[in-house]
Amino acid sequence: MDKLDELRAWLKKAGKVAVAFSGGVDSAFLLTAAIDTLGAERALAVMICSRVVPNRELEAAKALLGRSGVRHLILEEDVANIPGFDTNPVDRCYLCKQYLFSRIIAESIREGFPKVIDGTNADDLLDYRPGLKALEELAVESPLAKLGFTKEDIRHYSRDLGIPGWDRPSLACLATRFPAGQAITAEMLNRVDAAEECLRSHGFLQCRVRCHDNLARIEIAPDEYSRMMETDVRKGVVDTLMRIGFRYVALDLAGYKMGNMNG
Repeated sequence: MDKLDELRAWLKKAGKVAVAFSGGVDSAFLLTAAIDTLGAERALAVMICSRVVPNRELEAAKALLGRSGVRHLILEEDVANIPGFDTNPVDRCYLCKQYLFSRIIAESIREGFPKVIDGTNADDLLDYRPGLKALEELAVESPLAKLGFTKEDIRHYSRDLGIPGWDRPSLACLATRFPAGQAITAEMLNRVDAAEECLRSHGFLQCRVRCHDNLARIEIAPDEYSRMMETDVRKGVVDTLMRIGFRYVALDLAGYKMGNMNG
């Protein structure tokens, strides 16, 4: 039995699920598998809208939900309401997941869907992810991780199933752009979102702008450095980032790496 068959068997046993939906490749694949296996009437998608999600990704996620035909809830949430979030402690992800998933669970139960699942995959278990402890405490299940689905597996099956965006760059909430202990404000989240949108407009799709107070540290793939150094591109990026509030703009010579702030 291949992994997709195992996932379908797991979903059939679950019978009825609410999928915590972010719009990323993982949750889109999980939601599609749930709809295909259980039918749209036995699946629910619950999405949290907050300022830690890039605006472009929020709109893409909403569009994907609209096309899916599944029943869904879109919940607005201000991360400023999460106790301790703005001070950005080392376990910020734990605090955030506890708060947001508690709301997802409450809303799902209200809609008649007591089992909540999420798109955590097997690769995520290899990284420092304090939020996983919150999911465990709240009894949120992660079938993709449990069944050994890697990000590569998910992209492979998503392509075969014709899921839009199967090859999109990996996403992460904007709060991951700040080192632990540096305060996170709405203004700084908006600044990082605008900075990364600038990079994407220049063709740098897998990128991060790490925010160190008034310094922007750009992470892109090393093979894209030469394009970044083209006069028009470099000047356009620097001018835009300084206009939106950064004082210094630096290129990280180590290149893009997922979870680069975890150290």
